[in-house]
Amino acid sequence: MATPAELDHIVIAGPNLPELVDWFARLTGVAAEPGGRHPTGTQNALVALTVEGRRGRQYIELIGPYADQTDGPVPSKFGIDSLTGPTVQTYAIRVPDIDAGVENARAAGWETGPVGDLSRRTPAGDLLEWRLTRTDDSQPEQFQLPFLIDWGETPHPGTTIGPAIELVEFVRLEQTPERAETLRRQLAAVGGGAIDVRVGGSPGFGLTLRAADGALVEILPA
Repeated sequence: MATPAELDHIVIAGPNLPELVDWFARLTGVAAEPGGRHPTGTQNALVALTVEGRRGRQYIELIGPYADQTDGPVPSKFGIDSLTGPTVQTYAIRVPDIDAGVENARAAGWETGPVGDLSRRTPAGDLLEWRLTRTDDSQPEQFQLPFLIDWGETPHPGTTIGPAIELVEFVRLEQTPERAETLRRQLAAVGGGAIDVRVGGSPGFGLTLRAADGALVEILPA
């Protein structure tokens, strides 16, 4: 696989966060650590990723509506309001200069969306803040490409999360060589060697992890 040096995190979304966390634990034997609440109406749980046994600045984000939400509209972030179960929706590429990253992407024909600020509080009450590109969550095709993220001075979650799991492979599957080549060109514009782009299978993301018992776990597009 392509080196995940620029990979920041993989987003697995679902319509119910406690159920999503339980699903991941059954599948992998790893219990995600509570993350925090976002002002977008979402809440997350996190698992650090190791690559060849080494920790780095990458992780999996399990995200859904507030875990204690009982009524009101389901948030549209990452298309959560349209999901019926766990789905690898998209991923983030970490860039050293997010403004420059946006300009490089634009030059390659990739409109990343504007840069904005986001934050969440951890269960301990610490405030984490970062900058990221924002896309229109009503257009699912935008999830094919990652969003860009810059953590600034905030400690990276991948280095502070307790539970961890080995990342074996992360790929984007496309149906045509033309579409695959376009994605490769756009990703190259921001140094995004975080993911292989291949032709074959149902379009979407394929994720292979090594479970706590050593078995390989595949999460494939529906």
